[in-house]
Amino acid sequence: MLVGHGDDGYTHHKDIVADFSTNVWYGGSPAGLKDHLFSRWQKIHRYPEVIGESLIGKIADHHGFDTAHILVANGSTESIYLVAQAFSGMHSTILSPAFSEYEDACVLHGHRLSFMKWEELCRDSILDTDLLFICNPNNPTGEVFAEIEHLIANNPKVVFVLDEAFIEFNLSISSGIHLIALYDNLIVMRSMTKAYAIPGLRLGYIAASGRLISLLKGLKLPWTVNTLALEAGAYIFDHYNELKLPVQQLLNDKEEFTVALAGTSLVPKNSSHTHFFLAETIHSDSASLKKFLLKEFDILIRDAGNFRGLNNRCVRLATLSPDQNQLLIKALASWGTV
Repeated sequence: MLVGHGDDGYTHHKDIVADFSTNVWYGGSPAGLKDHLFSRWQKIHRYPEVIGESLIGKIADHHGFDTAHILVANGSTESIYLVAQAFSGMHSTILSPAFSEYEDACVLHGHRLSFMKWEELCRDSILDTDLLFICNPNNPTGEVFAEIEHLIANNPKVVFVLDEAFIEFNLSISSGIHLIALYDNLIVMRSMTKAYAIPGLRLGYIAASGRLISLLKGLKLPWTVNTLALEAGAYIFDHYNELKLPVQQLLNDKEEFTVALAGTSLVPKNSSHTHFFLAETIHSDSASLKKFLLKEFDILIRDAGNFRGLNNRCVRLATLSPDQNQLLIKALASWGTV
């Protein structure tokens, strides 16, 4: 899907005062990263490493793996399409609602697709599929599935594609990345753009067994991750313990935000374990609300009506600063009266 994602403010040709449509950390990139990248500027005069070998080494060391278990990618999107290509023509199940790129990548590579509702999955589920795509925490709901290891162990013939793009934004579950040492049927995709506010650099990585990484590496194009993205990744892992998100404060702000929204015409729809969540308008539809907020208040929200399984009243909101959250609360007082 080339259009219909969040963070599409650039298409509206106006200044956005509060962007609730993107679930990237609103606090900006890590301190010192900009200076680091400018100090490495001369490196752009040469080709980047073919597959980001030096960053693979830092990531592997961080997680305690051999480098054969890691593959650096141009954001989670490249990871998704590589996995879909590697298992071309297979039967894939997508836990829904979900990021649209799982479906788009599978369609592109001829998968037979099934969809399973999030609430239907349990720790003892026996799955009739070749692959299961699961975003944990889920995008767009922010819900979490806590029994992933039990599920993987019970379904040894299923390849689990575990997208952990938002794992840093929750306190309810831990990453399942350590499980790749135990299970050969697990692929973990990690994003480095959300928590570190660098989506324009496009950076992520895959962790899996040596067999699966070898399969994916055989399909990967050279130089997909540019020099500055690799340098950003190196800086982040060199300063990893200094760059923690204020997750508890962010989640506290989310709770205050959802309580305040409950008194408006935009009602929180589900219990989220992250800083973003679904809400549903009780007046008109989400596309109309998005247009209204953009035109009248320069506020951008994510129309979630194009997520499979959601209706045309759903929006996804990310928690911003308390002052920005209040801008939306005040703007919604006019929704339904014009």
